[in-house]
Amino acid sequence: MFTGLIEEIGTLRSVQRRGEAMILGIAASKVLSDVKMGDSIAVNGVCLTVVDFDRSTFSVDVMPETYRLTTLQRLQTGSPLNLERAMMAGGRFGGHLVQGHVDGTGTIRGRSSEANAVVFTIEPNDPRLLRNVVQQGSVTLDGISLTVVSVDRDSGTFTVSIIPHTLRETVLQIKQPGDVLNVECDILGKYVDHLLSLRDGRPATKSGGLTESVLRDNGFM
Repeated sequence: MFTGLIEEIGTLRSVQRRGEAMILGIAASKVLSDVKMGDSIAVNGVCLTVVDFDRSTFSVDVMPETYRLTTLQRLQTGSPLNLERAMMAGGRFGGHLVQGHVDGTGTIRGRSSEANAVVFTIEPNDPRLLRNVVQQGSVTLDGISLTVVSVDRDSGTFTVSIIPHTLRETVLQIKQPGDVLNVECDILGKYVDHLLSLRDGRPATKSGGLTESVLRDNGFM
């Protein structure tokens, strides 16, 4: 489990590809301070297991399912990466519950400035992901815990607003329209949507969406 608060930006040092499987070698510093074999580290929002490490790098395996579902397949040597160690019990919980289980990807359709913030417009690769994206709710982009500013179901997009600190400390600083990010929807929303679909006897993929009216009608508000 993670919080979505990025600890450092690492650098991809090596990529070994075997079909849809990969071994990534990642240069880092902070996340290596107490690393152990088998530890979980979120790499651009993807929960991966440390299989080898030394003083300056660690290695992780990427299985075919993760390769197909995430942006890790697009990585090249030298790519910057958001890194976060698994959260510690008793630590401050400043983000939201992030599993590192990516739901899909999203393409940046817009980037604009608004006072001290930068607003990103994201179009999920699978429109069904929008049913679990709620205005003022939480979403994870490349491992970053963010608040949803707006959802436009007509255009199939949502927006997030990034403060200067988050922009400086994450890979979002270099992301531009056309770039693709990993998207993880809020786990609480996914469970509520799933349970409501079971109660109503309809597949979750055909639900009307987790909206404010649905939550109110079912006693959640």
